[in-house]
Parts: sequence; structure tokens; C-alpha cells
Amino acid sequence: MKEIGQIDGIDRRIVRELQRDASISHATLGEKVGASAASTWRRVRNLEKMGVIGKVIRLADPKFLDRSVNVLCQVRMARQTISARTEFEEFIQSREEIVECYAMSGEWDYLLRIAVRDVADYDRFIMRGVLAHPSVANAASNFALRQVKYTTEIPV
Repeated sequence: MKEIGQIDGIDRRIVRELQRDASISHATLGEKVGASAASTWRRVRNLEKMGVIGKVIRLADPKFLDRSVNVLCQVRMARQTISARTEFEEFIQSREEIVECYAMSGEWDYLLRIAVRDVADYDRFIMRGVLAHPSVANAASNFALRQVKYTTEIPV
């Protein structure tokens, strides 16, 4: 089995194509990358085993699900203990409004991307959720006016 980082050109083309459309057949994928359907199937399975590619999902459009308001929220912890961070990260995992969370270096400890219906929905969430959490000292929020770029594709 290949080590991570030791994928060849065909594997890279497979990853690139699957990031664009994971619903294509192995035969079509093989044609696009210059390999047979059987070889492509084996390569896809190997890339999955290596952890290079993950589960197949469908991306939903937030505006059709009444979640078109994006808020970027920076969070500063009150305590920097492992238990405080673990407790906060468990809280993060439990909240469906939080669609992304990054532990950060610098002035703020976490950066959250939160998808809500409207400002009132966010007000309830931040006041009763994030700011009510015992591990949180404070938070700063920025509302996205419009999305200039969004992609799930990692450069290959």
C-alpha cells in the first residue's frame, strides 16, 4: 500500500475529478483520468483506505433550507485547561448551527462559522449557547454580507 503523499498522477486526477463530482461512474471516471474502470475502482478503494478521500456526500444550498445567514464568530476561552477545551469542543459538536470550527493560534481561541435563519436566530444562539457556556470568556461576531468564493475542493 502506498504511503500518504505517495500517490501518482492518476490518483491525483481521480481525487480532482471526485472532488468535482463524486456521483460519476467508475467507467466515466476512468475515461477522464486515462485508466480502465476496474483499475479506477481499485484506485478509489485504495484512496479511501489510505484516508485520502472520505465519504460521499451531497452539498445542500443553505438558502433553500432557510440557513442563508453566515456568521463568523471568534471565541476566547475563559480557561485554557484541557478539560475546558474538551467540554467546549463537545458543545460545538452538539450544535447543528455550527457548520465549521477551527482551534486558532493568536488572539482568539476558536473561529466558528455559524449558519442561521436571521439575526434574531443568531442572537438566541449566541446568548443562550456560546456566551452561556462556562468555558467562554467572550466572543466577537461578523456577519457575511455575501459569499465571494466557496469551494470544497482541495488543490491536488
